[in-house]
Amino acid sequence: MSLPLSLVPAPPRFTKVPVDQIGVSGGVVSFVCQATGDPKPRVSWNKKGKKVNSQRIETIEFDEGAGAVLRIQPLRAPRDENIYECVAENSEGEVNVNAKLSIIREDLLPGGFPNIDMGPQLKVVERTRTATMLCAASGNPDPEITWFKDFLPIDPNASNGRIKQLRSGALQIENSEETDQGKYECVASNVEGVRYSSPANLYVRVRRVPPRFSIPPTSHEMMPGGSVNITCVAVGSPMPYVKWMLNSEDLTPEDEMPVGRNVLELNSVRESANYTCVAMSSLGIIEAVAQITVKSLPKPPGIPMVTETTATSVTITWDSGNPDPVSYYIIQYRAKSPDSKFETMDGITTTRYSIGGLYPNTEYEIRVSAFNTIGQGPPSEPVETRTGEQAPASPPRNIQARIISQNTMMVRWDEPEEPNGQIKGYRVYYTMDPSQPMSLWQIHNVQDSIITTIQSLVASETYTIRVLAFTSVGDGPFSDPIHVKVLQGVPGQPTKFQVGAVSDTSMELTWEPAFQKEGIISFELRYKEGGFGSQVTKTFGPTASYVVEGLRANTEYYFSLAAISNKGIGAFTNEISQKTLQAKPSAPPQDVKCSSSSSTSLLVSWRPPPVESQNGALAGYLVRYQAVGASATQPTDVSPSPIIQQCKWATVLLTMCRSPFVSGGQCGAQ
Repeated sequence: MSLPLSLVPAPPRFTKVPVDQIGVSGGVVSFVCQATGDPKPRVSWNKKGKKVNSQRIETIEFDEGAGAVLRIQPLRAPRDENIYECVAENSEGEVNVNAKLSIIREDLLPGGFPNIDMGPQLKVVERTRTATMLCAASGNPDPEITWFKDFLPIDPNASNGRIKQLRSGALQIENSEETDQGKYECVASNVEGVRYSSPANLYVRVRRVPPRFSIPPTSHEMMPGGSVNITCVAVGSPMPYVKWMLNSEDLTPEDEMPVGRNVLELNSVRESANYTCVAMSSLGIIEAVAQITVKSLPKPPGIPMVTETTATSVTITWDSGNPDPVSYYIIQYRAKSPDSKFETMDGITTTRYSIGGLYPNTEYEIRVSAFNTIGQGPPSEPVETRTGEQAPASPPRNIQARIISQNTMMVRWDEPEEPNGQIKGYRVYYTMDPSQPMSLWQIHNVQDSIITTIQSLVASETYTIRVLAFTSVGDGPFSDPIHVKVLQGVPGQPTKFQVGAVSDTSMELTWEPAFQKEGIISFELRYKEGGFGSQVTKTFGPTASYVVEGLRANTEYYFSLAAISNKGIGAFTNEISQKTLQAKPSAPPQDVKCSSSSSTSLLVSWRPPPVESQNGALAGYLVRYQAVGASATQPTDVSPSPIIQQCKWATVLLTMCRSPFVSGGQCGAQ
């Protein structure tokens, strides 16, 4: 039966042997020796067959005595120059190895002897941070840099990548630990010798911070049966454990207690309770409470009471109807009509509010609801109220007048679209001179009717009539004027006189007769171009529309119309105006000029067509050009003062047009 390999006794064997070294007088050298065997060997150093024993020569053991560093500092020549022996022994045997030390005075050093150009400096680093100990050396050949900590060699390969020696020679220690604290030396060596830097201490500072809450738990209000997650986060150094408690009951199992962060999940919550987050470390214990309040939606407030109304506003007050505080109130209101929808005003924090922007003389329905942290509760019972009156906002509609006797006319109209209250009556203003101020017109008051007669008119004269409505608050605006001629049997002023289809040379006009069976035999149309053009008169048979042709493009025209019967011509309508559409220019650009700007380009310039021929806003120009003798022209869209590029120098025919006219010219070399 054989023993396992690991239990077989073995004599010592060196795993790291010292090398000969050349030091500088007053400097430092270290011989490193390490062995393995079973049982584990013990390593020692001899000089001339005797144990080394001096204040300047120190043996530093490592690897439980299986390794030892012989450090000599400061070096003294010639007494330290010698052969040093490393001995490794166990119960199975003994082995030894020698290393030679040579020492050179500083003033006799060879030119390539290593020199420390920059050594490590005192450094303080927080635990887990990265520390970098700097080192730079020179020599010939370039020296190799190694590091010692507390007189022992550093092997970066034994740190799982946490300790690295950079290409610059610096030593980088990542995720620093308390065991990294110590005295560091940078060692530069080449064939000429070895030199040590001055030692520098690295201190690893361990932060000790008692726990504190970085995200304390927050309180919540919720509906019955609701769910919520409560997050609690604590920090410190060392990081604290975090758990949840309900009264004295631990909600987090001790063997599952997380570090730093704990989320409490609550489902189907029916009762209010206080949940405590506890954070604990070796430096202390802290607590924070989250209140979970189970609430319901607020109750409806009391029925609103109207305390004040105007034509455009209503002021209401109400009782909260809720024993618990509410966040704010929401008012909903609408006009009482089949198609109206509620409008909403929220964020109201008082129990009294004035609703503005309402329509006069309109009945409204108003209700109030409360809002708390859970949501909006049901609305109160509605209150109904009517806003106050105002003067009418619009004039009477469809004003018509008709002569019914030698000096009497009948006037009728429809109610205003926006009466803003109960119409108390109407005022009919009439005059033979519409240029006078309204205060000098004659007034005929009418109550409870939309038709009236006005007597004592002057025969054969034309009257202008305007009507307004009034409420108990005041008068509304005037209607547009209408005209009537006091001549019995003469047709009334045509109504709904307006422009229909429009083109650049024509307009369609439409209208309706003032009354049926007026015996109209023709119409007379008067129109003029602009405010000061000469008047043109057209007469045509009975119809409800007419197309005026032969008009100028982009020009405003003014029109008025009167009906004619066998008894004579009636009153003309008020003037209406309309501009014809734009059209193509009817004349070419003026003063076309051309000059050379280079051997391959021409500069072409011009003035726009005459204003009366532009027929609208000019959008641009089209320039056509060709070399003389060529078969085709080349077009280009340009802006004013164009330069035509890539044209070989020659006599060039330029064609410029804004259809339908064309202007051309020639340009030669100058």
